[in-house]
Amino acid sequence: MPENESTNGQRPEVSVSTTRAKVMHASDPAVGAMARLPQGAVVTAFVVVMVIGIVFRGVIGAICFGLVSLVLGWLLYLSWNQLRPVDRLARAAVLCLTVAVTVVLAVPK
Repeated sequence: MPENESTNGQRPEVSVSTTRAKVMHASDPAVGAMARLPQGAVVTAFVVVMVIGIVFRGVIGAICFGLVSLVLGWLLYLSWNQLRPVDRLARAAVLCLTVAVTVVLAVPK
């Protein structure tokens, strides 16, 4: 049996780049802390920050949506290898939308 096939129901090993491994390792405490929060707390926090960004607009809005974009980008990077292509596309679209809102709020009229 080739090395990359699973044996006894075990998952095959997945190789990741050194950079990805370092980011994943450095992210473990934050991801663990988010996992220990009550279900829905992270989503609620995202919604609250986005509502603050919409209400105050301007610099404050851009900062709020920028923070949301950074966290979404970070989570997308961490989960990229485990996602199906359609899920990657959907999450990348949400990230692009939040980045677009950030730019619109940051650029004065």
